[in-house]
Amino acid sequence: MTVPATMRALRQHSLRGPQDMSLITDAPVPRPGPGEVLIRVAAAGINFADLSKSHGTFRDGPQPPYTAGFEAAGEVVALGESVVGPALGARVVGIGDGAFADYMPLPAAAAVPVPDGWTSQQALGLLVNLPTALAALKLGGLAAGQTVLIHAAAGATGQAATILAKHYGATVIGTASPGKHATVLGLGADHVLDSRATDLAVQVKRLTGGTGVDLVLESAGGSTFEHSLAAAKRVTGRVVVFGLAGGEASITNRDLVYKHQIQLIGLNIGVLIDAAPQLFGEIMGDLFALIAAGVLKPGVSTAYDLADGPKALAELEARATVGKLALLPHPDAL
Repeated sequence: MTVPATMRALRQHSLRGPQDMSLITDAPVPRPGPGEVLIRVAAAGINFADLSKSHGTFRDGPQPPYTAGFEAAGEVVALGESVVGPALGARVVGIGDGAFADYMPLPAAAAVPVPDGWTSQQALGLLVNLPTALAALKLGGLAAGQTVLIHAAAGATGQAATILAKHYGATVIGTASPGKHATVLGLGADHVLDSRATDLAVQVKRLTGGTGVDLVLESAGGSTFEHSLAAAKRVTGRVVVFGLAGGEASITNRDLVYKHQIQLIGLNIGVLIDAAPQLFGEIMGDLFALIAAGVLKPGVSTAYDLADGPKALAELEARATVGKLALLPHPDAL
């Protein structure tokens, strides 16, 4: 395949949010460096981290102007120096810089083959949402017979966590806006609560006979964070924090001693990959075994044209979306 000199890309021009993101048509196509491959992007994943970066709240995030996006799947069309695999023509999914574009470089060692029978679009989430969900459950020590509270259960990570928690024999309480409750229940959740309720912890306690849940998967942040802490069992309850979609929240050592005697665990999948590669390898091994067993099936994502990236991010920010979101620069390449 001939690689052109220029391409389309979504450029973030400020740190004022996705409204300052626009499509440019003459961006230079990046060249793969040593140990990198270049892919023709078939599908790019949209994540809350993209919103955080556009607002300048993502730690060590890029400074504008920059090509947005970091998750993509597509066909390998060029190889950098010292690359022995994947081969030209292989379909892979990976994480890098500049996914919202026609072409994107990826570290060859971290380019994961798209599973057999899956499209590139279906493979989105394989290195972000699915391992985050599985890592949160594993770090949280979920066991059969326990109860887990999953915030944003209709989102991509929340859906995966719900499916996995039920597979492991847990009782699932999900939260979502009312229009998304049917989706969450369809995934197997035992209960679903209004994510904007002001008495979430009270409702959770009512569902658990007053004891609270064994595990909370906390990605909501903001005022919901307090509900998460209050909903966990005293002493043995665990809260795994892996997102802050609703804004930052605070907890003090005094809170942990006198108010919320719970076990608090922080999770960042990027840090997990770098700081505990063996553990991440184990998680990915378990993940592919679950895929092979049919527990995790190819997902259905909502697709947008590349030019509609700002619109998709605005809808994500407004909590108006369900499941995984994808940008399709080359729909013919799925």
